Amino acid sequence: MSKQEYVTTAVDIEIPFHDCDPMNVVWHGNYPRYFEVARCQLLRLFNYDYLDMQASGYMWPIVDMRLKYVGSAKFTQMITVTATLVEYENRIKINYLITDKNSGAKLTKGYTIQAAVSMDTNELQFESPAILIEKLQPFLAAHISSATR
Repeated sequence: MSKQEYVTTAVDIEIPFHDCDPMNVVWHGNYPRYFEVARCQLLRLFNYDYLDMQASGYMWPIVDMRLKYVGSAKFTQMITVTATLVEYENRIKINYLITDKNSGAKLTKGYTIQAAVSMDTNELQFESPAILIEKLQPFLAAHISSATR
């Protein structure tokens, strides 16, 4: 996964019964939902959640997603989902790590890639719109100053 980390957040989730298979293990298709909970919290940190994206005139569909299942989450288990923005210039790439909240054991890791699409023209944008860069400025400035220390 990428070495650049611009913005990071973590959210704790208790595994609900309805996410599990008959063996009380989380069904594999639910992990992207956990990614989404953390992704929304990450986007809110710089005021560019999905409603903000829409208001700015862009959709940001997920165009690629990868997951690697390292361990299994189970019913009532507390997990921590960490989301980290690692690319923003031509697309949004967010890395994820799901760990057991108590032991820190890795359960799942992956990433999503989102690309901007103009809502007016329905055209893919090959560079991130200026509004994204503007929203990220405080985090980019902090990243640059910490890199030069």
